[in-house]
Amino acid sequence: MNTKIRKTVTVGLIQTVVSEDMDANLKKAVAKIEEAAKKGAQIICLQELYNTRYFPQEEQQDAKKYAETIPGKSTNAFSELAKKYKIIIIVPLFEQASNGKFYNSAVVIDTNGKLLETYHKIHVPQDPMFYEQNYFELGDLGYKVYNTAYAKIAVLICYDQWFPEAARICTLQGADILFYPTAIGYIKDHTSADGDWHGAWQTVQRGHAIVNGVHVVAVNRVGQEGELEFWGGSFVCDAFGNILAEAGNKEETLIAPVDLSFNKRIRDGWGFLKNRRPDTYKPLTEKQP
Repeated sequence: MNTKIRKTVTVGLIQTVVSEDMDANLKKAVAKIEEAAKKGAQIICLQELYNTRYFPQEEQQDAKKYAETIPGKSTNAFSELAKKYKIIIIVPLFEQASNGKFYNSAVVIDTNGKLLETYHKIHVPQDPMFYEQNYFELGDLGYKVYNTAYAKIAVLICYDQWFPEAARICTLQGADILFYPTAIGYIKDHTSADGDWHGAWQTVQRGHAIVNGVHVVAVNRVGQEGELEFWGGSFVCDAFGNILAEAGNKEETLIAPVDLSFNKRIRDGWGFLKNRRPDTYKPLTEKQP
């Protein structure tokens, strides 16, 4: 008798408004994580730069006051929570590394409170209102897949979500779920000729889920900060891009169970991985004119 193998994991997504008070932001995140854990969340993800205002919308400012070390104040607090509730916590923050450089980083904390390898955001934008290259070094640690007690997960940060190569590499390295902590929104009084930014943002990530046969978890912030209106809209989709849970544009904590056995069904049924032709992909690594 064939029995369907199911592996259900419950994820928690925390989208919040961020204030100028970093201590208050940390305290809020701790309370939200405890709430999510008590509701059954096993892997909980905070938004990009969870405890600071989105300072890169300004082209030049002294942002060192927002940076922290790893380990440091945030990781110490969340390590205790991870041990207490036996959960995985993804903590995106502004890091001052031991080499003195600054990175847009994410820390994954295991169920025993141990800090796993840090991820440094690899794709760093430099656009009006998103002047991140003025503050963050380009990621230099490569893509990471974390083999946790609940699932194999990868963490990519915000602008990484527009690049199919990042999602595919993490999938090939074994990821079951791609987490995208994010800070994205509309620019005040600006109407884009391109079309709906929010729609494109969600569509491209659902596409990553489909072509890789993985679940995707996107966690975005909310609120007005300077000239930016963050739209929230955090969501979870399955391996065929179906939306399982979606937040609005207010503070919200999403709790969603995901069935990882569905990944195999999509991969086996559609053959997007087994029918790859890496021998034809050399142009992807060649510098374009």
